[in-house]
Amino acid sequence: MTAKTLLTEALKKHFGFDTFKGNQEAIITSLLDGNDTFVLMPTGGGKSLCYQLPSLMMDGTAIVISPLIALMKNQVDAMRNFSAEDDVAHFLNSSLNKTAIDKVKCDVASGKTKLLYVAPESLTKEENIEFLKSVKISFYAVDEAHCISEWGHDFRPEYRRIRPIINEISPRPVIALTATATPKVQHDIQKNLGMLDAKVFKSSFNRTNLYYEVRPKTSSIDKDIIKYIKSRENKSGIIYCLSRKKVEELAELLRINEIRALPYHAGMDSATRSANQDAFLLEKVDVIVATIAFGMGIDKPDVRFVIHYDMPKSLEGYYQETGRAGRDGGEGQCITFYAAKDLQKMEKFMQNKPIAEQEIGKQLLLETASYAESSVCRRQLLLHYFGEEFNQDNCGNCDNCLNPKKKVEAKDDLCAVIETIVALKEKFKADHIIDVMRGKATNDVKSYHHNELEVFGCAEKSDERYLNAVIRQAVIAGYLDRDIENYGLLRVTDSGKAFAASPKSFKIVEDTEFNDEIEPEEMNGGANCAADPELYSILKDLCKKVAKRLSLPPYVIFQEPSLEAMATTYPITIEELSNISGVGAGKAKRYGEEFIKVIKRHVEENEIERPEDLIVRSVANKSKVKISIIQAIDRKIQLDEIAASKGLEFNELLDDIEAILNSGTKININYYIDELLDEDQQEDIFEYFKESESGDLNDAYKELGNEYTEDEIRLMRIKFLSEMGY
Repeated sequence: MTAKTLLTEALKKHFGFDTFKGNQEAIITSLLDGNDTFVLMPTGGGKSLCYQLPSLMMDGTAIVISPLIALMKNQVDAMRNFSAEDDVAHFLNSSLNKTAIDKVKCDVASGKTKLLYVAPESLTKEENIEFLKSVKISFYAVDEAHCISEWGHDFRPEYRRIRPIINEISPRPVIALTATATPKVQHDIQKNLGMLDAKVFKSSFNRTNLYYEVRPKTSSIDKDIIKYIKSRENKSGIIYCLSRKKVEELAELLRINEIRALPYHAGMDSATRSANQDAFLLEKVDVIVATIAFGMGIDKPDVRFVIHYDMPKSLEGYYQETGRAGRDGGEGQCITFYAAKDLQKMEKFMQNKPIAEQEIGKQLLLETASYAESSVCRRQLLLHYFGEEFNQDNCGNCDNCLNPKKKVEAKDDLCAVIETIVALKEKFKADHIIDVMRGKATNDVKSYHHNELEVFGCAEKSDERYLNAVIRQAVIAGYLDRDIENYGLLRVTDSGKAFAASPKSFKIVEDTEFNDEIEPEEMNGGANCAADPELYSILKDLCKKVAKRLSLPPYVIFQEPSLEAMATTYPITIEELSNISGVGAGKAKRYGEEFIKVIKRHVEENEIERPEDLIVRSVANKSKVKISIIQAIDRKIQLDEIAASKGLEFNELLDDIEAILNSGTKININYYIDELLDEDQQEDIFEYFKESESGDLNDAYKELGNEYTEDEIRLMRIKFLSEMGY
């Protein structure tokens, strides 16, 4: 019987499959032959089988080093389902008590266990090292191997200790597996694991069934997500958020809008987390709202959509998370909401990290921003990032390809970019090159005397966004190269030098401009995606009329996003009106009657069928956290102390206080403001908001920002709204 036949029979016997997928057979053969093996295979490609099958065929126990407890539990359960014996697979991590650990070690020592999943932290414990020295080990599998690299999206320092520990226990063949690795990360993994001579197997990163789309993140994001999910009834989906707080809030919002959803994040107790994960896998709920802690290795084939509420920190993370959609080859919609300020916030969070780590983090964020803002085929951008070429002009399955922008000639601009990079001796990143080309004499530019170069100001009429698009698309075309190992320094390739010597047509599509917030008056003659611009205009006029009668600015009555929501969902009762974001029970009761009458009359006169199924209900604002904030403010506890006790950033606390205010609860924070600002300063800001038409914070920052901080302006706006509106 041939080796190939033996392998196919083992596959059928243990897993019930008739054939291998992709490179699986060659990978398993390499490992059975005793070779170190490196596997780069996208999510859904069948990585786990590459070590599960050989573990069952070889003598001894395979040690699988895995980063997440949830991942281990899921994979051990899966292996036990394929086997008649529960002791075929075990895991060893911090979730086990002493009795359970003793049972695992007993099964391993007896030779019954073929797969032992170990957390890297558990692998480093002396008692575990001593135990494993006594075990016959078949091979080591390092799963999610990108965790080894500082350039990977989920770097874990303890992963860098794996090789010395393997050497101490018992050197055996190593198989390293990851779904996301740029060429730089791959080299880092192999070097750190001492397997530079490993047999390397790379599968294509192209998931043709996945649809990629990036949308601007606006104030209507929650409503947009609810409508999107309701249009895909009973379909499974994952929503990723960066903060645990947002995970909890969004899951609750979905539930009160009759969407079966549960939260998942590392701050939950392990029993609840496991129960929520199982509920999703067993289809008791349709949607999981999660931080990135969810999904690594979760084998659910029919996830139909993956939504990113926040843009991820890196393209590796983005690719892996979107890769959880459509693993069965069916539909997989990957929708991402993008705002540049989210990435700026992430960059701020890096400030207390080592400089080298900050630089790596910034470079990864830049790549993410480039992907989000570019109008080029998203599939082409992703594949290029992972070192794979995609030569089609139109993939037909991303937002940029389905709605292509007109191309513009950029031959001269590329020549100018190449000339500037050469003049700067290929030692600078894109932002510095663009500053020089636009003639911006920044401190950095002056310190290198680059303002004295001939190329300084050679593209002074071009904007930053356009030049960024030229550079990004020249990298994809192979004229420029971004030196990742040197934090993104730009070099001119041989093709680029040939282009400069003999220029030819170079057409590009300009990047998409994302506004962090689309104001209501920018769209539909006044209403941001409103179903009824006419009603929006009527409500706006009514708001001004009520405000004039009460001698208040209109935004104190209802802010424009609230009017826009009314014009979209047509609330005709006080209860429905109180569910509108920014209204709440208090304002609905105080000002709502006139608005309800106008909306009701408009609905009847125009025979409008109200979309009641799409009326987005808001979470009751007086949740436990908000009630405790109100109580703490009543006791005059300092706001920074309240924020610290709730685990909130100060601006997040102000978000909550504004939400409390919008729900109709008066808030008195004078005790805190009085310590920050004297009477004249308070009056100065108060008068500004009294005269302001919109009460917009960004306008206030521009007007008052030289004299006051953003926090001081926000605090005074809260004081103003509380005193004038209630």
